[in-house]
Amino acid sequence: MIEFKNVNKWFGAYQALVDVNEHVARGEVVVVCGPSGSGKSTLIRTLNRLEPIQQGEIHLEGQNIHRAGLDVNLFRSGIGFVFQQFNLFPHLTALQNCTLAPVHLGRLKPAEAREQALALLERVGLRHKADAYPGQLSGGQQQRVAIARALAMKPPVMLFDEPTSALDPEMVGEVLQVMRDLARDGMTMLVVTHEMGFAREVADRVLFMDAGQVLERATPEAFFSQPQHPRARQFVADIRGFGTAPAAAPAVAA
Repeated sequence: MIEFKNVNKWFGAYQALVDVNEHVARGEVVVVCGPSGSGKSTLIRTLNRLEPIQQGEIHLEGQNIHRAGLDVNLFRSGIGFVFQQFNLFPHLTALQNCTLAPVHLGRLKPAEAREQALALLERVGLRHKADAYPGQLSGGQQQRVAIARALAMKPPVMLFDEPTSALDPEMVGEVLQVMRDLARDGMTMLVVTHEMGFAREVADRVLFMDAGQVLERATPEAFFSQPQHPRARQFVADIRGFGTAPAAAPAVAA
């Protein structure tokens, strides 16, 4: 479904992506991990044209999405993207956030869009919050509405850019559960996340990036038990608290 071909990306003199060649199959869940500044978010943002590329090609369902002449707004409307900061329209209710694009871009009748939106809010466990505004919702609830909104355009793929990084720890689980449900239902997903438990449990493959390069690609079992690249081994060791980086403070029992 997704193919990166010799993709290179610069920010001025800084090269953020270096000769990336990757693919994501239909129905596959791929988690992209790595240290801060490794190029993870840049990679995923090239998939809906939020970031241009200077060299290479990116294909989605056989279409070169960085070609000249592509209707970018129309293309983006069909890609599900969930951001770190929710990006809900604050002056619209949860229901209205989920009906706006289907009505104005998808040409869905308002009654049909409402019915679909209510079903999606039910799917993420928030039908009872349909008339609430974002400011009346917790962070976890806002992110679940954002997922429902992304699903409203019936995208072939869902992109998640660190969807839990702005959440309080107690809210992370509710968002990850929605993502688990999507994966179980066969949604193609590319997920940038630091939630290694999610990667271990849900991903079909893990991509490890550093300095703009994909240094390792493996199943979760292989990546977490026997990483091959030295930088990946250090990353996994640090996660476990056995590497040179300081171990994370132990979690406080609820």
